Amino acid sequence: MHTFDQDLMLTKIQNRTYHTTLSDNWSINGIANGGYLLALAATAMCRHSEKRGTPILTANYISRCLPGEAIFMVEEITQSNQFDRLQVRLLQDGKEKIRAMGTFALETDTCFTTRYEAPVPEMPPLADCYPIPPIPKYTLYDHMDVRLDQTCAGWLQGKPLAQKSEHKGWIKFKDDRPFDLFAVALAADAFPPPVLASHGLVAWVPTIEFSVNIRSIPRTAWLKCLFRTRFINCGLLEEDGEVWDENGELVAISRQIAQFRPVNS
Repeated sequence: MHTFDQDLMLTKIQNRTYHTTLSDNWSINGIANGGYLLALAATAMCRHSEKRGTPILTANYISRCLPGEAIFMVEEITQSNQFDRLQVRLLQDGKEKIRAMGTFALETDTCFTTRYEAPVPEMPPLADCYPIPPIPKYTLYDHMDVRLDQTCAGWLQGKPLAQKSEHKGWIKFKDDRPFDLFAVALAADAFPPPVLASHGLVAWVPTIEFSVNIRSIPRTAWLKCLFRTRFINCGLLEEDGEVWDENGELVAISRQIAQFRPVNS
């Protein structure tokens, strides 16, 4: 069993309530990664929906989650022939830490219209990209192979910062686990915040809200990703993301709202 699958395991303790132990394998500075937590929330919701088409997953991060025991409580909002809508609450030590919602649609064999009014992001070859190295307490990068375009990796290499708040590059599991719905949710939050490319390590960027719309399940080993921030003010920023497969098919789009806080605050 792949490590990620093991770390998504839930134990049912009563109707629509599940227990798990949040793993330390997907942490950022000792805090459970938001994409990993969203993948767990999606796992809990999928226990109550047979639909898997184009899921829309949105989470509000009320407080940080640490590795350790957690409870997921699922609530059905509404179910119809086309959509299932569910909500899940993540609790640690009796306190609500995350509230997430999922909209799951019927899978269809035919995508009636495909029209991309934005091009597939151009990526340099893998060999020309900068792999994020192992970082103490950033265990996510012990398991995910993330390679940044050199134009946005200066902040990691002691080189000049980029002119734009943008990260683009490639990602896959180091143990070659295939991507599915849950893994795409993780990948959409596995790159460092793009604001670091232009500002360096001057701030920490905790997520307030994170939304992912998964359009297709990739069949390629690598995904190519583009994440941008255009506006920083009043202590907040947005991060817009695109996830594509190697065949030029759109896998997911994402948006985060996060804080921009000086590291000494």
